[in-house]
Amino acid sequence: MGASVCRVCPINSNTHSPGAAVCSCRPGYYRAPTDTPDMACTRPPSAPRNIVPQVNDTMVVLEWSEPVERGGRSDLSYAVECVRCGASASVCVPCAESVLYRPTQTGLMGRRVVIHGLQPHTRYTFTIIAINGVTAVSSTHTASASINITTSSYVLVPVSGIRKTKASETSLSLSWSVPEHTLHTITEFQLRYCLQGEDEAWQYVSSKQNSVVLSNLSRSSQYKVQVRARTSAGYGQFSSLTTVRTLPDDAESHTRMIVTGVLVAMGLLILIAVVTVAVFCFRKHSRLRDSESDKNGQYLMTPGMKVYIDPFTYEDPNEAVREFAKEIDVSFVKIEEVIGAGEFGEVCRGRLRVPGKKENYVAIKTLKGGYTDKQRRDFLSEASIMGQFHHPNIIHLEGVITTSCPSMIITEYMENGALDSFLRMNEAQFTPLQCVGMLRGIASGMKYLSEMGFVHRDLAARNILVNSNLVCKVSDFGLSRFLTESSSDPTYTSSLGGKIPIRWTAPEAIAFRKFTSASDVWSYGIVMWEVMSFGERPYWDMSNQDVINAIEQDYRLPRPSDCPAPLHQLMLDCWQRERASRPRFCDLVNSLDKLIRNPTSLKHTTHTQDGLLLDRRPSLSQCVSVSEWLKGIKMERYEENFIQAGFTTLELISQISTEDLLRIGVTLAGHQKKILSSIQTMRVQSKNSLRY
Repeated sequence: MGASVCRVCPINSNTHSPGAAVCSCRPGYYRAPTDTPDMACTRPPSAPRNIVPQVNDTMVVLEWSEPVERGGRSDLSYAVECVRCGASASVCVPCAESVLYRPTQTGLMGRRVVIHGLQPHTRYTFTIIAINGVTAVSSTHTASASINITTSSYVLVPVSGIRKTKASETSLSLSWSVPEHTLHTITEFQLRYCLQGEDEAWQYVSSKQNSVVLSNLSRSSQYKVQVRARTSAGYGQFSSLTTVRTLPDDAESHTRMIVTGVLVAMGLLILIAVVTVAVFCFRKHSRLRDSESDKNGQYLMTPGMKVYIDPFTYEDPNEAVREFAKEIDVSFVKIEEVIGAGEFGEVCRGRLRVPGKKENYVAIKTLKGGYTDKQRRDFLSEASIMGQFHHPNIIHLEGVITTSCPSMIITEYMENGALDSFLRMNEAQFTPLQCVGMLRGIASGMKYLSEMGFVHRDLAARNILVNSNLVCKVSDFGLSRFLTESSSDPTYTSSLGGKIPIRWTAPEAIAFRKFTSASDVWSYGIVMWEVMSFGERPYWDMSNQDVINAIEQDYRLPRPSDCPAPLHQLMLDCWQRERASRPRFCDLVNSLDKLIRNPTSLKHTTHTQDGLLLDRRPSLSQCVSVSEWLKGIKMERYEENFIQAGFTTLELISQISTEDLLRIGVTLAGHQKKILSSIQTMRVQSKNSLRY
């Protein structure tokens, strides 16, 4: 170029005259103002991919994948645009200045942004723009991807300012401030308290007023108290902890007690006798009542305080439905297509158009004709259960139709269907961080249910639904399940009667029918494994009895391929034999939040040595023959296939591919993954041994 020795033009540039000083960029390629003439021409990046939202009331977290094409440059950054839309999607305005972006709205170097200050129950459109050094000088449109979000319909009502208004040696009078500017009317308050140092012994008291009297307390003792408000949208969060104290047993009060005791000694003795008998009878009755409650499937947070109300306690199931579910006029519903089959009838997609409200897609469960009274009661009970829950990660009940045939349960429509099949259709399409976002949503929903005193008993990826925004919601609250050994969800009939989904169920629930929030935590660990393995079947093709025996021998599912070690350790925590040792759902939410805030921790995929045995499947390096290796991974059924195909040595096995497995006759995807995972472990160990 110029007077110097000629050189070849930089990449994506050319010249039509020899000796030109500058090579011009080809059409569609550009140089940034700061680029020198001898630098290659580049182009703008393609659009960001796979935007994954997390909606938490009026806060939204957006994460996305890098563009397929960076344009040949390393100076890639992102910007976020926000518009707020009204009832008509065509009428949108830029978001208010009060909306905040963390870490920033423009110049984002990472692929995550937290957006605060949104309005409740409002539709927003967020656009993620990919930008590099030539975006501003290019003639093409900026590369962007958009997603529509609707914030939660309610904001949790915060309560604060608990104060002690009166105290004695055995009682406390407490009051608190009534929150102002709430979206929904407060129907009652719930206060919980426990003795200092006894954090697991919470007792609950409800009050229509912003005050309560606690009695039968210990003398000269400290108590921790919290309060929360309940509206038509559900319970809010508990307030921060406040410590209060009963009066000490000082000399003055002791003297008063002696004088009082002398004056009313005989009356007091009689009163004590009466109270003792009454307390004895009451406790006996309470134990009997609690025992009956456990048999009937009622789950109480603490003795005497039942938050979730079991619809089976109603003599008339219609009464429970009327109390917890809204009756919808059948003319408001239009069924469009059948999308599946439920336990009691068909599952359809349709539209719900309530006068004065926007038309929405809904899912419709129908009760088939010829039902028995028990089937109708079981069908309606699921609506009575769902109607008590209001949470962004719990499937929302729109209402029921019971006044015409067929009876229907109408819920929000989840576009991506069940989580297990969704993961299988999109295998390896999501990053670990996106998977953790899904798991966090499920854990948040289960935390809400556990605080309500509800035990799910069938938590599995097949019972998690996914909407178009990749928000996961817990569903399937039917308490009666008619599963068979030939179904897609194999079960095991326990000695105590009833069907149990073995692969997802805690040992104590299998053996003793002891279902608690801790057994739900065990099931959640299996769901974590399903998500990180993209819908693989837990325990592969092992029989139910083999699964029971393996768990009894402390076998635990191994870490899925590319699963970060901290996530597998969380699974192992959920699978502790002693249920008291398992984390609570609030602990799981906190742990997942820490991983989301520190994405670098998700890059560690090596096995951890803490906790239980991770993987009992031997690698090739631990075996001396093909036969021994196949037996070790429980694939000995294919031994003859391998020998006939010529794979007679471990060296040949180590080079096997998926195509080879198909030729051998290993056609089941689960078996292929199991075999290839063992071979991959051997390859990794071989590479590590060469480093030393």
